[in-house]
Amino acid sequence: MLDVRRLRLLRELARRGTIAAVAEALAFSPSAVSQQLSVLEREAGLPLLERTGRRVRLTPAGQHLVGHAEAVLERLERAEADLAEARDGLAGALRVGAFPTATRAIVPAALVALARRHPALEAMVSETDPAAVAHALRAGDLDVALVHEYDFVPAPVEPGLETEPLCREAMYLAEPTPPPGSAAPDLALGQGLALRAHRDAPWITATPGTLCHAMTVRACQAAGFTPRERHRVDEFATVLALVAAGQGVAVVPQLGVAGPAAPGGAPSVPGVRLTRLPMERRTKIAFRSGAAAHPAVAAFAAALREAVPPELAPPPPPPSRPET
Repeated sequence: MLDVRRLRLLRELARRGTIAAVAEALAFSPSAVSQQLSVLEREAGLPLLERTGRRVRLTPAGQHLVGHAEAVLERLERAEADLAEARDGLAGALRVGAFPTATRAIVPAALVALARRHPALEAMVSETDPAAVAHALRAGDLDVALVHEYDFVPAPVEPGLETEPLCREAMYLAEPTPPPGSAAPDLALGQGLALRAHRDAPWITATPGTLCHAMTVRACQAAGFTPRERHRVDEFATVLALVAAGQGVAVVPQLGVAGPAAPGGAPSVPGVRLTRLPMERRTKIAFRSGAAAHPAVAAFAAALREAVPPELAPPPPPPSRPET
């Protein structure tokens, strides 16, 4: 009989690529992971891994078994959901991952609603970059998480995970407020022209390796240039403070702007001019496959949907003019 825990190790090896990465993610020693995978090979009765020097790769049989492991783990999630549904009331820990802007603007209200309805359910929030969510969910470090994607950075399909849409945000070009009398930006400009006007300016981006950094770089590259990065900051409030100080320009999502709305519906930040871009960020609720029906996950997802500010369903962006 194949051991489910060892199947999980094989699945993680398929996703992470090295035994060392699996060991680090699951808090094992590399030797312990190797030993357990060797036992799994004996259980299977044929080689699952090919060892080439210090590296390993899955054999065709190993890859095929990973597909079965995904199905088995999903069924176990559904079984846990059924058992939880049969219990009286929700209790225990619910480990939640969320990126910083959602943690500030959406999660607190959701936690209040959740605590009111299910006081024995303890939601535990950890700020988690969306790029790290898939591994954390599959490893069991998180039960549910918020992830996002941009027009220029679509979210990859992650085996073993499911998502549900939560909200959509407008995106803005942030630049220092121009002197009085300067011409207002033409909101009908195509994205390329709006960004290209700042091709020689210093840019403020997020940390490399994050989706937010990839979004800015790819949007600028689509406009015909690579941004000259001066500052790399992940917190959008700090990004806007640097823009107001004349340190550069940036692209920021609607949740990253905490200021009140100005006439016309655009957010207002002292010292910063925000121009709506014809692109958006989409936030989704992520969880392990089969966990959608788990009462705790479903309860938190419902609380999140109620907590989404109404302005996060912006109207379609203005039509773009042909670029010349």
